[in-house]
Amino acid sequence: MNNLKKWMQPQPVERNLVRPLLVILLYPTTTFKKRRKKNVIVIDPTPVESICFLQSTTLDECRVVHEPVGVVFIRGSWCSPVQMCLVPLLGAIAAGNCAILSPSEWAAHTAELLHRLVPFYLDNECFHVILEGVNDLPEVFELKFDHIFFAGNREDGGKVAESAAHTLTPVTLIIGGKNPCYVDRECDIGTTAQRLVWARFHNAGQSLVAPGYVLCHAQVKARLVQAMKSCLIHFYGSDPRESKSFGRLINLEVFNRVKDLLWRSGKVAVGGQVVEAEKYIAPTILTEVTESDLIMHQEVFGPVLPILTVNDVDEAITFINKQEKALCVYAYSTNTKIISRLMSETSSGSFCSNDSILQSLMVTLPFGGVGASGMGSFHGRYSFDAFSHRKSCLLRSARLECVTYLRYPPYEDHNLSLIAWAKASNLHHSANLAKVKRKSLSLRGKHRRTFRSKGTAQRCSH
Repeated sequence: MNNLKKWMQPQPVERNLVRPLLVILLYPTTTFKKRRKKNVIVIDPTPVESICFLQSTTLDECRVVHEPVGVVFIRGSWCSPVQMCLVPLLGAIAAGNCAILSPSEWAAHTAELLHRLVPFYLDNECFHVILEGVNDLPEVFELKFDHIFFAGNREDGGKVAESAAHTLTPVTLIIGGKNPCYVDRECDIGTTAQRLVWARFHNAGQSLVAPGYVLCHAQVKARLVQAMKSCLIHFYGSDPRESKSFGRLINLEVFNRVKDLLWRSGKVAVGGQVVEAEKYIAPTILTEVTESDLIMHQEVFGPVLPILTVNDVDEAITFINKQEKALCVYAYSTNTKIISRLMSETSSGSFCSNDSILQSLMVTLPFGGVGASGMGSFHGRYSFDAFSHRKSCLLRSARLECVTYLRYPPYEDHNLSLIAWAKASNLHHSANLAKVKRKSLSLRGKHRRTFRSKGTAQRCSH
């Protein structure tokens, strides 16, 4: 919010002396014929569809103005409900919009809290909180919003996008899924285990950005599993059920789905205990998981971490690229080349090396998905941009009609020759400016080198 005044300022745009544009004429074909006449290229107006004309912009003012899109609908996820509701709401307010906030009905207590507090602190004519289920959203979207923000699972995100498409409403979708994590043989096993255990099992694994599965190098798999087991005992004690730091699943629907995935996939190396009455599933690590297992094809949103084995980074990259694009990709390695390869050879909404989740909390970084993990982004300036329309503005005067008259028909040889000459002059002028700029930079660099050498000589003399 400290930068809001700066973000709202109109942005100046570079202007050129002469810019070629196209005007559509009522001719059936799209061909041009060129011929030379006294070293000037002339374009014959044989039946054509488009023809160049000139527009002088030197004395005009070009700017990009940010304006609010209007009324925004924000649907938060049930995991991290406060963050996924209030962070985009701040962006919508900063951009000057009105907003309707719809917390997930699964996070009932948070939804009730927001429903009670938001009207107390914000203008009731501009901001409302509604308590609607996801199945009621298509009817809500018929009211025609100017932008829709949604965070949640893929199935509900698809319904939101489909409903928004009927009214051509732009959307920002943050879609959870299976976030891959590669653990290289060149890594600090102790630190990697601590950070992975924290990231996967905080909030009982109910997070859009937690690692979904681990691709572990075969040489360090046994050590990693043992180190993670030690971390679980250190974090939650010998019985996580008694720990005040370990949560429960949000409802029985999520509990039963995660329990089913747990029992039908891989081999339990750590954890595996379940208590239905408490909606409790112990922090669980699965080994001997294969690509065909059910847990590798569904979103988990629970405290279960499958570990698959790979022989090298090439196999890991191939595996990740076979899957749909994830919201996050994680890589743990002390080898910067390995990190660079994972970052550049895979595609995802975000990337983090040697840690997890933190990239989604950095307000200076955009956070969003790509492909199956969503579209658009938010956070800080990017939230302001997401809920703003960047309007292109050209402020012209009534002068210089003696130049711009060339755009008017009839398009005869004289007009077209002047257009070609002006375009060639503009290109020549641009080339000269580029040469002057390069020469200026060269002289500036030479001056700096001379200044540094003189300073070094003076220090040596002292």
